[in-house]
Amino acid sequence: MRVGWKKGKYRGYVPIGYKLMMSYLVFIIVLVTVNGYVSHSMYDSSMRKQTSSNIQSTLVQIRDNVAYKSDDMVRISSTLYDDENFIERLNVKTDNFKENNLRLKNVIIPKLTGASKSIGMNLRLFMYVSNETIPEIYNNYEPENQDIYEASALDATQQTYNVYHMNRIVHRPWYEQLPNEEYGITKRWAEVEDDVHSNRISMIRRIVDLQNPLNAKEVGVMRFSVRRDELFESVDARKLGEGAMLFIQDRTGRVIYASDEKRHDAAKVSELDLSTPPSLADFRPEGEYLTLKENMPQQDWTLVAHVPLTTIQQEGARMRTYIIGICILCAFLFTFMGIFMSGYFSKRITKFISVLNAFREGDLHKRITYRGKDEFSQIATALNHMGEDFEALIKKVYLTQLEKKEAELEMLQTQINPHFLYNTLSSINQLAKFGENEKLQQMVVELAKFYRLTLNSGRTLIPVSSEVEQANAYLDIQKIKYGRRLEVTFDIDVAVWQYETIKLILQPFVENALKHAWSGGERIHIRIVARLEGDDILYRVIDDGMGLKQERMAEILNSSSESETGFGIRNIHQRVQLQYGEEYGVSIFSRRGVGTSVNIRIPARKRRLFLEDNPSVGGE
Repeated sequence: MRVGWKKGKYRGYVPIGYKLMMSYLVFIIVLVTVNGYVSHSMYDSSMRKQTSSNIQSTLVQIRDNVAYKSDDMVRISSTLYDDENFIERLNVKTDNFKENNLRLKNVIIPKLTGASKSIGMNLRLFMYVSNETIPEIYNNYEPENQDIYEASALDATQQTYNVYHMNRIVHRPWYEQLPNEEYGITKRWAEVEDDVHSNRISMIRRIVDLQNPLNAKEVGVMRFSVRRDELFESVDARKLGEGAMLFIQDRTGRVIYASDEKRHDAAKVSELDLSTPPSLADFRPEGEYLTLKENMPQQDWTLVAHVPLTTIQQEGARMRTYIIGICILCAFLFTFMGIFMSGYFSKRITKFISVLNAFREGDLHKRITYRGKDEFSQIATALNHMGEDFEALIKKVYLTQLEKKEAELEMLQTQINPHFLYNTLSSINQLAKFGENEKLQQMVVELAKFYRLTLNSGRTLIPVSSEVEQANAYLDIQKIKYGRRLEVTFDIDVAVWQYETIKLILQPFVENALKHAWSGGERIHIRIVARLEGDDILYRVIDDGMGLKQERMAEILNSSSESETGFGIRNIHQRVQLQYGEEYGVSIFSRRGVGTSVNIRIPARKRRLFLEDNPSVGGE
């Protein structure tokens, strides 16, 4: 070794580092082994919980997919349920053949055709009417000399409608078991008539006279029959792992749909022995398994999953392999790192690393204290000067950006559409001209209230309650103008009252709905929602107007667009992002002929007055 030193073959402390690593190699291996064993023991326990949680999350996703399709059918039924003209035509009794044909051709058939074809599933619409002057219209779904399942396969793309008289079903058990009508709420999912043999399920809902919703008179019954394999398409046991089984169970405990991993095409209930209703006991797998459930209260169903414990054990085995691999990798890394990070260089490099890490975490005050006149001294001096320069530069840039952000926010807030004031004053002039003093006084009071809430002493952030009140004041003005054609519903979570929000982010969307989503001829319904979602507040402005095209929505949300279309929406989107960051803002969902939903997401931040009145909350 001395000869090597004299020749300059070994320099510094590299040979010493190797010797130290050889001495401590055993300790490193022991340390890594013990750490791996402890980590595996802890992970094995947590993995069981984690796997169960993952499976539960998958169940929630499957539940939401099924609920989405079933809710889509409810929405379609509402187009008939809420159609006053359609219900009025169903009530008209006449023996005039010509009038009956015109009623069928111009009103009933177009409505039923539109409802049956407005969803991308094989839908059969059955309507049972009390008015026997309306002719019956129906289709035959079971051709002669053909297997039932083959017949149902042939009509997989058919979407049909049928009209029957009520006397066909008044004594049927499924009709007698319908609950008492609650306006807009009562509906039931069941397998009725030929649904079981045709592998279908029906959503049943009454048609009532809208002239007296509190004492609703039954005009008829709607039955929307859909194929089970389409409605429950997302109920796929393969998503849960090998050997898993999934079921949809109704309120009586009867299994209406089943899927297992081995038969991923889903077990049809119609293939079972129908003499007794199938239950979970008919599908119970062998061996030990984990049972998880998700309730679907709107449909009165329960999603049940049987997952063999072998799935969880396989996850544990994979994690064990992963930990062993990590331990082996760590052992090699520690060995080679110890060789190259030893001696003279390791001590000094550690200092530089600690300072650089401090700079990376934002601590620019940390400095290196180093004595000497070698290269490390020059690096330490340069690093200290760099920290000072960075700190000064960051402060300068931060102040500049802050001033720019405040100026942009103030500019955007001043860009309120003046046409509202002009239109309201024009309406006031018309009311005064025709002597409608009561409405005139009410509109002036609401206009004053609106601008009192809008100006708000020049404050940018206001309580959520004030923002909702300001939107309500605007709608009160519009209700005076449009009367019963404008319907408004507020769905406000009381938990949001303690938070603050940017002002004037609801009213422009309500105004936009009245201006663009409504033709002005028929009624429009606007629903305003405010609720907590985690650490955020989510506003929603929903209308059942004409809807928007995809290209129109893209143009509205395009921040670089110079078009006046959607200027107010882009204004609000920019204001929210300037105030809270790019992860917040406005999103639009729309469907032509159905309506539009505008979502505005902001962080949930408590108001100052609330924190002062509740110091314990603010301290947390």
